[in-house]
Amino acid sequence: MAVASFVLGLVGLLVLNLFLGPVAIVLAGISLWRGTTRKGRALLGLGLGVADLVVLATLVSMDDTVSWGLAG
Repeated sequence: MAVASFVLGLVGLLVLNLFLGPVAIVLAGISLWRGTTRKGRALLGLGLGVADLVVLATLVSMDDTVSWGLAG
């Protein structure tokens, strides 16, 4: 779960961050709660999940819309 959280958080920075960010946060929380041996990956997944939501909030606030795109 820690590795899945890391991967989803990383992919979420580029696409579908509204969905992948919270999933990465939940998976990281569950894996930390279960006592994973890959604590670093779980923490990175947690940080990337939060970063996904911050990127989404920043881009949405710049556009004043619910969706965003890099095309302008």
